Amino acid sequence: MRVILASDHGGQNLREDIANLLEEMNIEFEDIGCDCEGSVDYPDYGIPAAERVASGEFDYGIVICGTGIGMSISANKVKGARCALVHDVFSAKATRQHNDANILAMGERVIGPGLAREIVTTFLSESYEGGRHANRVEKMMAYENQ
Repeated sequence: MRVILASDHGGQNLREDIANLLEEMNIEFEDIGCDCEGSVDYPDYGIPAAERVASGEFDYGIVICGTGIGMSISANKVKGARCALVHDVFSAKATRQHNDANILAMGERVIGPGLAREIVTTFLSESYEGGRHANRVEKMMAYENQ
């Protein structure tokens, strides 16, 4: 499993904590930043991360900003990205099982590091169920490919 990790200035602390978690889990990852103290634009980090997941270079992406909203909107502009904004463990499980989400967005100002670790662990350990959910995912992707 390969994961790409990105944040803007509002998600930098949580991103660093998640990088530590991925190391603890022995998951191969690349952290593309940001490493700055000033304000940056979340699309400059969320879009490249999503492109690299959509291309198949990475299996999953984790993108973090203050609320997770900007990063999730940015990532979902990339064809092939299915980014889910998640702030609870149930949603992390459901979005992998039902939506085949390949990118997880979180907000540092919304959740703490303990919950974020649980969310990431759940997201990365769940599998897509297919079955009755496949038709729905296929409809989304067909619309995107029009």
